[in-house]
Amino acid sequence: MGNTRGEVVLNDRQEIEVATSAWKDFLSLIKIGIVNSNLITTFTGIWLALYFSGKGFLENIDIVVFTLLGTAAIIAGSCAINNFYDRDIDHVMERTRLRPTVTGRISSFQVLLLGTGFISIGTILLLMVSVSAAVIGLLGVFSYIVLYTMWTKRQYTINTVVGSIAGAVPPLIGWAAVDDLNIIAWILFLIMFIWQPPHFLALAMKRSEEYRKAGIPMLPVVHGFEVTKRQIIVWVACLLPLPFYLFSLGIGFIVLATVLNIIWLILSLIGLKMKNDLKWSKWMFIYSINYLTILFVAMVAFSII
Repeated sequence: MGNTRGEVVLNDRQEIEVATSAWKDFLSLIKIGIVNSNLITTFTGIWLALYFSGKGFLENIDIVVFTLLGTAAIIAGSCAINNFYDRDIDHVMERTRLRPTVTGRISSFQVLLLGTGFISIGTILLLMVSVSAAVIGLLGVFSYIVLYTMWTKRQYTINTVVGSIAGAVPPLIGWAAVDDLNIIAWILFLIMFIWQPPHFLALAMKRSEEYRKAGIPMLPVVHGFEVTKRQIIVWVACLLPLPFYLFSLGIGFIVLATVLNIIWLILSLIGLKMKNDLKWSKWMFIYSINYLTILFVAMVAFSII
């Protein structure tokens, strides 16, 4: 009886480990970090559209829920297909070598099925909210899968800029779910679009040798760190005027956003003199993540105050 009880406990542990491993594989496949960060910007688009159109949040909670679920689904599906397409090079890079598409824990057919399924479900959910939100979502899917993953990622250093189109779409989806796009919605798009090159170029500097081995022509790999640093400075400087277009959120927001931009610009300029490029790129990468989170949460907060 003792042995039987021990076998049951062992089997239970094994089942839990298998389930945990499968869940981790699923989260890795859909790139849950990207999904979560994009939901922040989507929610901000929804919230500001409700705020500026004079509509209540609770009265439109169905729009909020369907839009967030639909956006999460199309992003998850797009990321899954990206993983499917890149399975031949992901084994070279340290941060991607354990993805289930590389290890074979999830078959290629299952990945494609899951990816297309999520995109289809997400599109249906967005259609339940508005046609324009669904169309914008599909344009984001196309730009990420076709223009970025299949076309520019492995051929051109401009791949980072092309990939930024898809990453800037979520706040437009959120806004379009509530109201027609206006100047504020497009400023949110521009903030996201301009934020991404310095963010991902910093990451590319950190992982330049891995990208080189994988044959991906990231800017630091092809043109070196000095050119990359100068381009990062230009992109960050382009963010400086954008908060002033959001004057409706109040002087407090403009001051906060401008301070965040100036700090990032100063940090970018420090890179021209700093000898340890990898340490600097790590600083830039970490700051960019915090910058985005603080900025978009502040938009919501200052609209409440």
